[in-house]
Amino acid sequence: FTSFRTQDVGRSGHTERVAGRRSSGGWATQKWLVHKSDARVADNGRLVITDPKVRGALSQLRGPITHVKGDIFEAKPRKNVAETDKPTPAQRRARQNNIKKAQKARHK
Repeated sequence: FTSFRTQDVGRSGHTERVAGRRSSGGWATQKWLVHKSDARVADNGRLVITDPKVRGALSQLRGPITHVKGDIFEAKPRKNVAETDKPTPAQRRARQNNIKKAQKARHK
C-alpha cells in the first residue's frame, strides 16, 4: 500500500475501516477497528457485533469472526469473483432495480 485512510462506520469515532491505496490506484480494506461498545465476545470466542450499522458494514466478511489473541480477531474476506464470471446474477438484479428506480424518478 502507498497510503492509508480511515473511514467512520456507524457513530463518529467508534468503529473505523482502515483502507489502503495500492500503487495501481485501487483501494482495499486493510483492517477494521471495532469499538468495544459496538461488539462483545461470546462464550465460544467469537465476536458478536451489537450495533446494527456496524453489523451491516462487516457483513462482507465470510464466516465467523474468531479470537486470535488479546484484542485481535480474524475472519475470512469476502469471496473473490473472477472478472470472467461477472456480472453475477445479484449484480444483474441490482442493476435492473437501479434502472427501474431511475426511470420511475424521471417520469414523476
